[in-house]
Order: sequence, then C-alpha cells, then structure tokens
Amino acid sequence: MNRTIRHTSVFCLLLVLALLVRATWLQAYQAQALADNDHNRRKTIAQYAQPLGDIIVAGNPVTGSKRTVGSDLAYKRTYTEGELYAAVTGYGSQAYGSTQLEGIYSHVLDGTDDRLKNPLDTLTNKQAEPGDVLTTIDPAVQKAAYEALGDDKGAAVAIEPGTGRILGLVSTPSYDPSTISGTMDGDAWQKLLDDEDKPLVNRAIRQPLAPGSTFKLVVAAAALEDGLYGSVDERTASPNPYTLPGTSTVLRNESATAPCENATLRTALQYSCNNVFAKAAVDLGQDKVGAMAEKFGFNTGKLDVPVRASESVYPSGMDRPQTALTGIGQFEVTATPLQMAMVSAALANGGELAAPHMVSRVTDSDGTTLREYPDGDTERVVSPDTAEQLRSAMVTVVEQGTGTNARIAGAEVGGKTGTAQNGVGNSRTPYAWFTSYAKDASTGKEVAVAVVVEDSGAARSEVSGNGLAAPVAQKMMKAALER
Repeated sequence: MNRTIRHTSVFCLLLVLALLVRATWLQAYQAQALADNDHNRRKTIAQYAQPLGDIIVAGNPVTGSKRTVGSDLAYKRTYTEGELYAAVTGYGSQAYGSTQLEGIYSHVLDGTDDRLKNPLDTLTNKQAEPGDVLTTIDPAVQKAAYEALGDDKGAAVAIEPGTGRILGLVSTPSYDPSTISGTMDGDAWQKLLDDEDKPLVNRAIRQPLAPGSTFKLVVAAAALEDGLYGSVDERTASPNPYTLPGTSTVLRNESATAPCENATLRTALQYSCNNVFAKAAVDLGQDKVGAMAEKFGFNTGKLDVPVRASESVYPSGMDRPQTALTGIGQFEVTATPLQMAMVSAALANGGELAAPHMVSRVTDSDGTTLREYPDGDTERVVSPDTAEQLRSAMVTVVEQGTGTNARIAGAEVGGKTGTAQNGVGNSRTPYAWFTSYAKDASTGKEVAVAVVVEDSGAARSEVSGNGLAAPVAQKMMKAALER
C-alpha cells in the first residue's frame, strides 16, 4: 500500500470515528435536550396531541380544547369568557407560546410533566393524561372588577387578608386569548401588538406606576412604628404649605381649605395632606421609610403569585427634597395594584402580611394533588396596635374624607385615595388610585383591594381616586363580602 492510500485510509477512519462519536453524543447525552428544545416541532406536536388540562375557577373550567382541522397539531386551546380571565390565565398559543398560568403550568396542562407519569409511562415515554390548575379566583369578584373598570385603562386586585388568596385580578383593556391560540392567527396577534393601549400587558401585576397618596399609608406606618408620632391622633409639626428642604419649591395640598397645618395623621389621611407626609418622610429619612416599604413587599424582585410580579420600587440614594416627594408617592416610587392591595391586606390582618397567591392546587387527571399552595403563610409587617390605628384612620377617610364612594352599608370599610402625577411636570393625565379593605362583622368575611385607573377619558379636572377608582373597589369589596 503506498503512502497516499495509507494516509487517505487513516483520514477516512478518523472521519468515521468522529461521526460515531457525534452520533453517540447526540443519542446518549443530548437526546433529552433536543427533545425539549422549543424549536423541535415534535415537541409542539406532542404538546397539542390530546385535549389540554384546564385552569379552574370556583370548580368550573375557564379553558378548554378544540379539535383542529388540517393541522398536525391535533388540538388547540379555547377559553370561556376569555377577556374576563385573560389576566389570570394568560394565553396558550400554538404559534406564540404561553404566558401567565398557561406558561407556568404548561407541562402539567399538556401532560408532559414527569409527576403525571406512572412507572410504565416513564419506561415507554408515553404522554400522560394532563392535569389541572385550581385557582383562588372568585368569579363574582372578578366580574365585578371587570365590569366596573369597563372601557377604562386600568387594573384591580382583591386579596383575602387572612389567607393571601387572590380573589380577583383584572387588567383592562383585555383580550380574548382564543383569538391567538392557533397557528393562523397572525393578523389578530399583530393587532394586539400594535394596540397603543397594550392589552397584552397585565397591568395588575406587571406595570408598576407612581402610587401617589396611597403610599402615605406606608409613611404613616413607618412614623408610628418608629415612634415619630405616638398615635394617629397626635398633632404633627407640619407647616402648610411645606417648602422642600434646601429649596424654594413649595409643596401645596390639593385643597387650600383643608386643615392640614400641624394636622394629625388621621386628619392628614382624611384630607390627603401632602405637607404632613412629605415632612414625615424627611424626618424619618429614606432608610426608615424604605425599610417599612420593603416589609410591605417593595423592592422584592421575586414576588411570585405564582406568576412573577414586577418589582415595586422605593428608591435609594436620594437627597432630602427627593425623599420628601417619596412621602407622597411621587419621585421614583412605583407600585403595582397587587402591591398596594398587599398594603391594605396587611393592615386589615392585624399587621401580618399573608403571602398572596392565585393558585390553590395543581392536580393530576384524577384530582390527586401534585402541589398545594398553603393559605395564611404570614410575616409580621407592623404591630397590631399600628395596624389598628391605621385601620381606624382609613375608616375616617371613607366615612368623612376623600374616599366616600367606597362605603358599603353594614360593613367596616377603610381606604386611601391617590392621584398620582404622570409625565414631566404632570403633563399627562394623572393616575387615579384607591386601596382599601372591608370587613363584615356578622359573617367574618373580609377583603383588601387596590385599583388604578390610568385613563378613563375623563377631563383632567375630573380625575380623582374617589371619583374613578373607589367605585370599582366598592363593587369588588361588596361582591367579596356577599360571596
């Protein structure tokens, strides 16, 4: 054999060995990774090869499955009252993936979760019967929020204070996930993407905004816990108007006739006195206000309900004038409706914050629990005395102050309004906020709510927490107490 043939033979042998090594690597070590790859069409075919499991509200499925025609994907997702529950379910789309509960529990809902398989299924790699996701949502509360928000751009969240169960979670404008669940829904998808109102954004948990005067509850809690003031009825040393420290900028109140000079915390919450809470934030300092905000859930990057909520932020590294503005929920303070509902829920629950969650159980096809989300997993935020005093002040807001539209006959209702500036120099329509709680002593039922209305189409002069957001909260609370 001459040298050239020998070298060629060795080179060919090396090529064969390389192919064998590569094939062995793919089949023995990368097979599962390739099977799980989102670009693997066989994975998508398997996902939609059988009817999907369901997302359940109050014992009834709000999702379903429909046989497709002319596609290798046998079934596609359908939704009952899709627009009503879109902020809860998210969408499950053959073309665009999955979000919200559809995304988090996709493997349970399509039957590929290993927990669904018996030993024989595991050996044969057979796809198991899909499981279900049971939510904590109350349909009456959900519907009350959705109908009350109507055509407004906004969001609302209702929480059961003692358990952390999310009873309602709505974002408007909404969309029907059924319109984008197939492979031929490109026009509907593009229309949603192009919509300036961004219906695909879950405003209830994924869009933090300036909370305005609703944040004054956090500052009041910090002032009481720190001992800056002994009670909500102790007069404060708060000049009116208040000049931001080190500047010539005068911070005024919404009402020039409100009794805000040296007002008590109760009166300051009742009339939403900016001077009292701006000065309190400066007197406390940003570290103490920030620490209290964090106890309520701010600056938490991993708040899962189980969908991950966007972080609500109390800033740091501020000067004293900026700290003053945070005292009224402005500057760079941001919060989601979920976060502000958590504030009211903790106060309603005696100062303990129960972990919010909107899923109670995940089950297999036979109803056997795969995972359970416990109620009442709490952390102490403020003392029982501080919580009681702030609830009393919130009741004053509803009975005699800026939150009268939240009243419910026969129930204890406390709340706080907010009108947050929007845009440079407040050049855009302000946000209308309301956070509250309600208790029915005769039944023991209670609920905490937060509502934000970003844009209702109302004239700027008509935008207020009491006028736009409180009526939505009132309807939600009423539905929760009557459930």
